[in-house]
Amino acid sequence: MAGARKPVVEVRRSQRRRRTVSAYRDGERVVVLIPDQFSRAEESEWVDRMLARLAAREGRLARSDTELLDRALRLINLYLADQGADALPASVRWVTNQNGRWGSCTPADRSIRISHRLQEMPDWVLDYVLLHELAHLVVPSHNARFWELVGRYAKTERARGYLEGVAAASAVPLPG
Repeated sequence: MAGARKPVVEVRRSQRRRRTVSAYRDGERVVVLIPDQFSRAEESEWVDRMLARLAAREGRLARSDTELLDRALRLINLYLADQGADALPASVRWVTNQNGRWGSCTPADRSIRISHRLQEMPDWVLDYVLLHELAHLVVPSHNARFWELVGRYAKTERARGYLEGVAAASAVPLPG
């Protein structure tokens, strides 16, 4: 990418660290934590890997509401096309004020809100939450028909398990 500057990288070696490598952003600097016994070549390789991982993560975090709506429309075409206009939202957007839920839907105004916490999760988990909220446009309750619509997504149970694990680890209760 033209004009992109490589960030300042600080490598911290630890005698206690044996195999794990981690990295985080500290202002304009990236701190990479590596085991002390790594060679300079291993250090260089891991710095490059961790910079790529951080860039990928930050790219996911920069998703726009427009991209979220496009993703929802793709899911409608794949799983809810037979529901017609009933499955079409008026708006889909990221929100930062949902810490007790992953998403919400208001069928009356056809709006869907998705917690910003999902930006860090795998795409298949985001797809499950989006499809769950889209299904509420068709069926407002959690009845059998609702779960049939959501169950069209092959990774429903896997995504629910993932979210349950995240909720348990962070002590955030799962609604429903």
